[in-house]
Amino acid sequence: MGHWFHQNIVEPGKLPMLLALASFVVCFLLTRTITRLIRAGKGPFGNVSPGGMHIHHVVPGVVLTVVGGFGAAGSGTHGVTAAVFSVIFGFGAGLVLDEFALILHLDDVYWSEQGRQSVEVVVLAAAMAFLVIGGFAPLGVNSLSDSQQDGRGTVITTIVIDFLLALITAFKGKLRMALIGTLVPFVALVGAIRLARPVSPWAKRFYRHRPKRRARAVLRAYRHDIRWSGPSRRFQDLIGGAPDKPALPPGPGR
Repeated sequence: MGHWFHQNIVEPGKLPMLLALASFVVCFLLTRTITRLIRAGKGPFGNVSPGGMHIHHVVPGVVLTVVGGFGAAGSGTHGVTAAVFSVIFGFGAGLVLDEFALILHLDDVYWSEQGRQSVEVVVLAAAMAFLVIGGFAPLGVNSLSDSQQDGRGTVITTIVIDFLLALITAFKGKLRMALIGTLVPFVALVGAIRLARPVSPWAKRFYRHRPKRRARAVLRAYRHDIRWSGPSRRFQDLIGGAPDKPALPPGPGR
């Protein structure tokens, strides 16, 4: 373990990346804890509303991300300065992505069903950062030998093929696999080969006149959602809090 840490973190100058990931995760967990306490009316915390205007935590998050990002880019990959700016960037990114759904919908959907998208993005971002720290590089170019790197044609071909596989996976409605596939080409290959999601652009274009394939895609998506939607929602509720239940429409006479 010590050898792996020294080889993959210290030597290549990945310590700032590790600090950014750690601060990102810590900031997200702290933010969710505080917002859940505010929601429950517990603790000394409260919303920041100067002059009656509610300030979402994405605002200081953007400031910290800009400061930390530019500072880290200008300070290299070694030294105390790089570490400090990496921590600042991680905290800012945690605040911003915690309200990703708000940015996407341009509405305060933090505790609604749409708010689950923030938790999904945070988990995906943390997983991808961990893959990079663990030694995965886009397209696996870093693992090539010196002689292979001299063959620019091989490298370019590898880049193009992996990009096309990830693009096909995305058009098949599997965005998570497409993103991870940019780091792990095998994932993109699996996503490109398997059936598309039934509502994806790929299915609408290529399954339109193929009813059997469309039916198989619907059945596979149904089985996948039945198997994984429950555990996924419980995991999201565990780390991010359960969303508010939608209000019931008024009944007769109400």
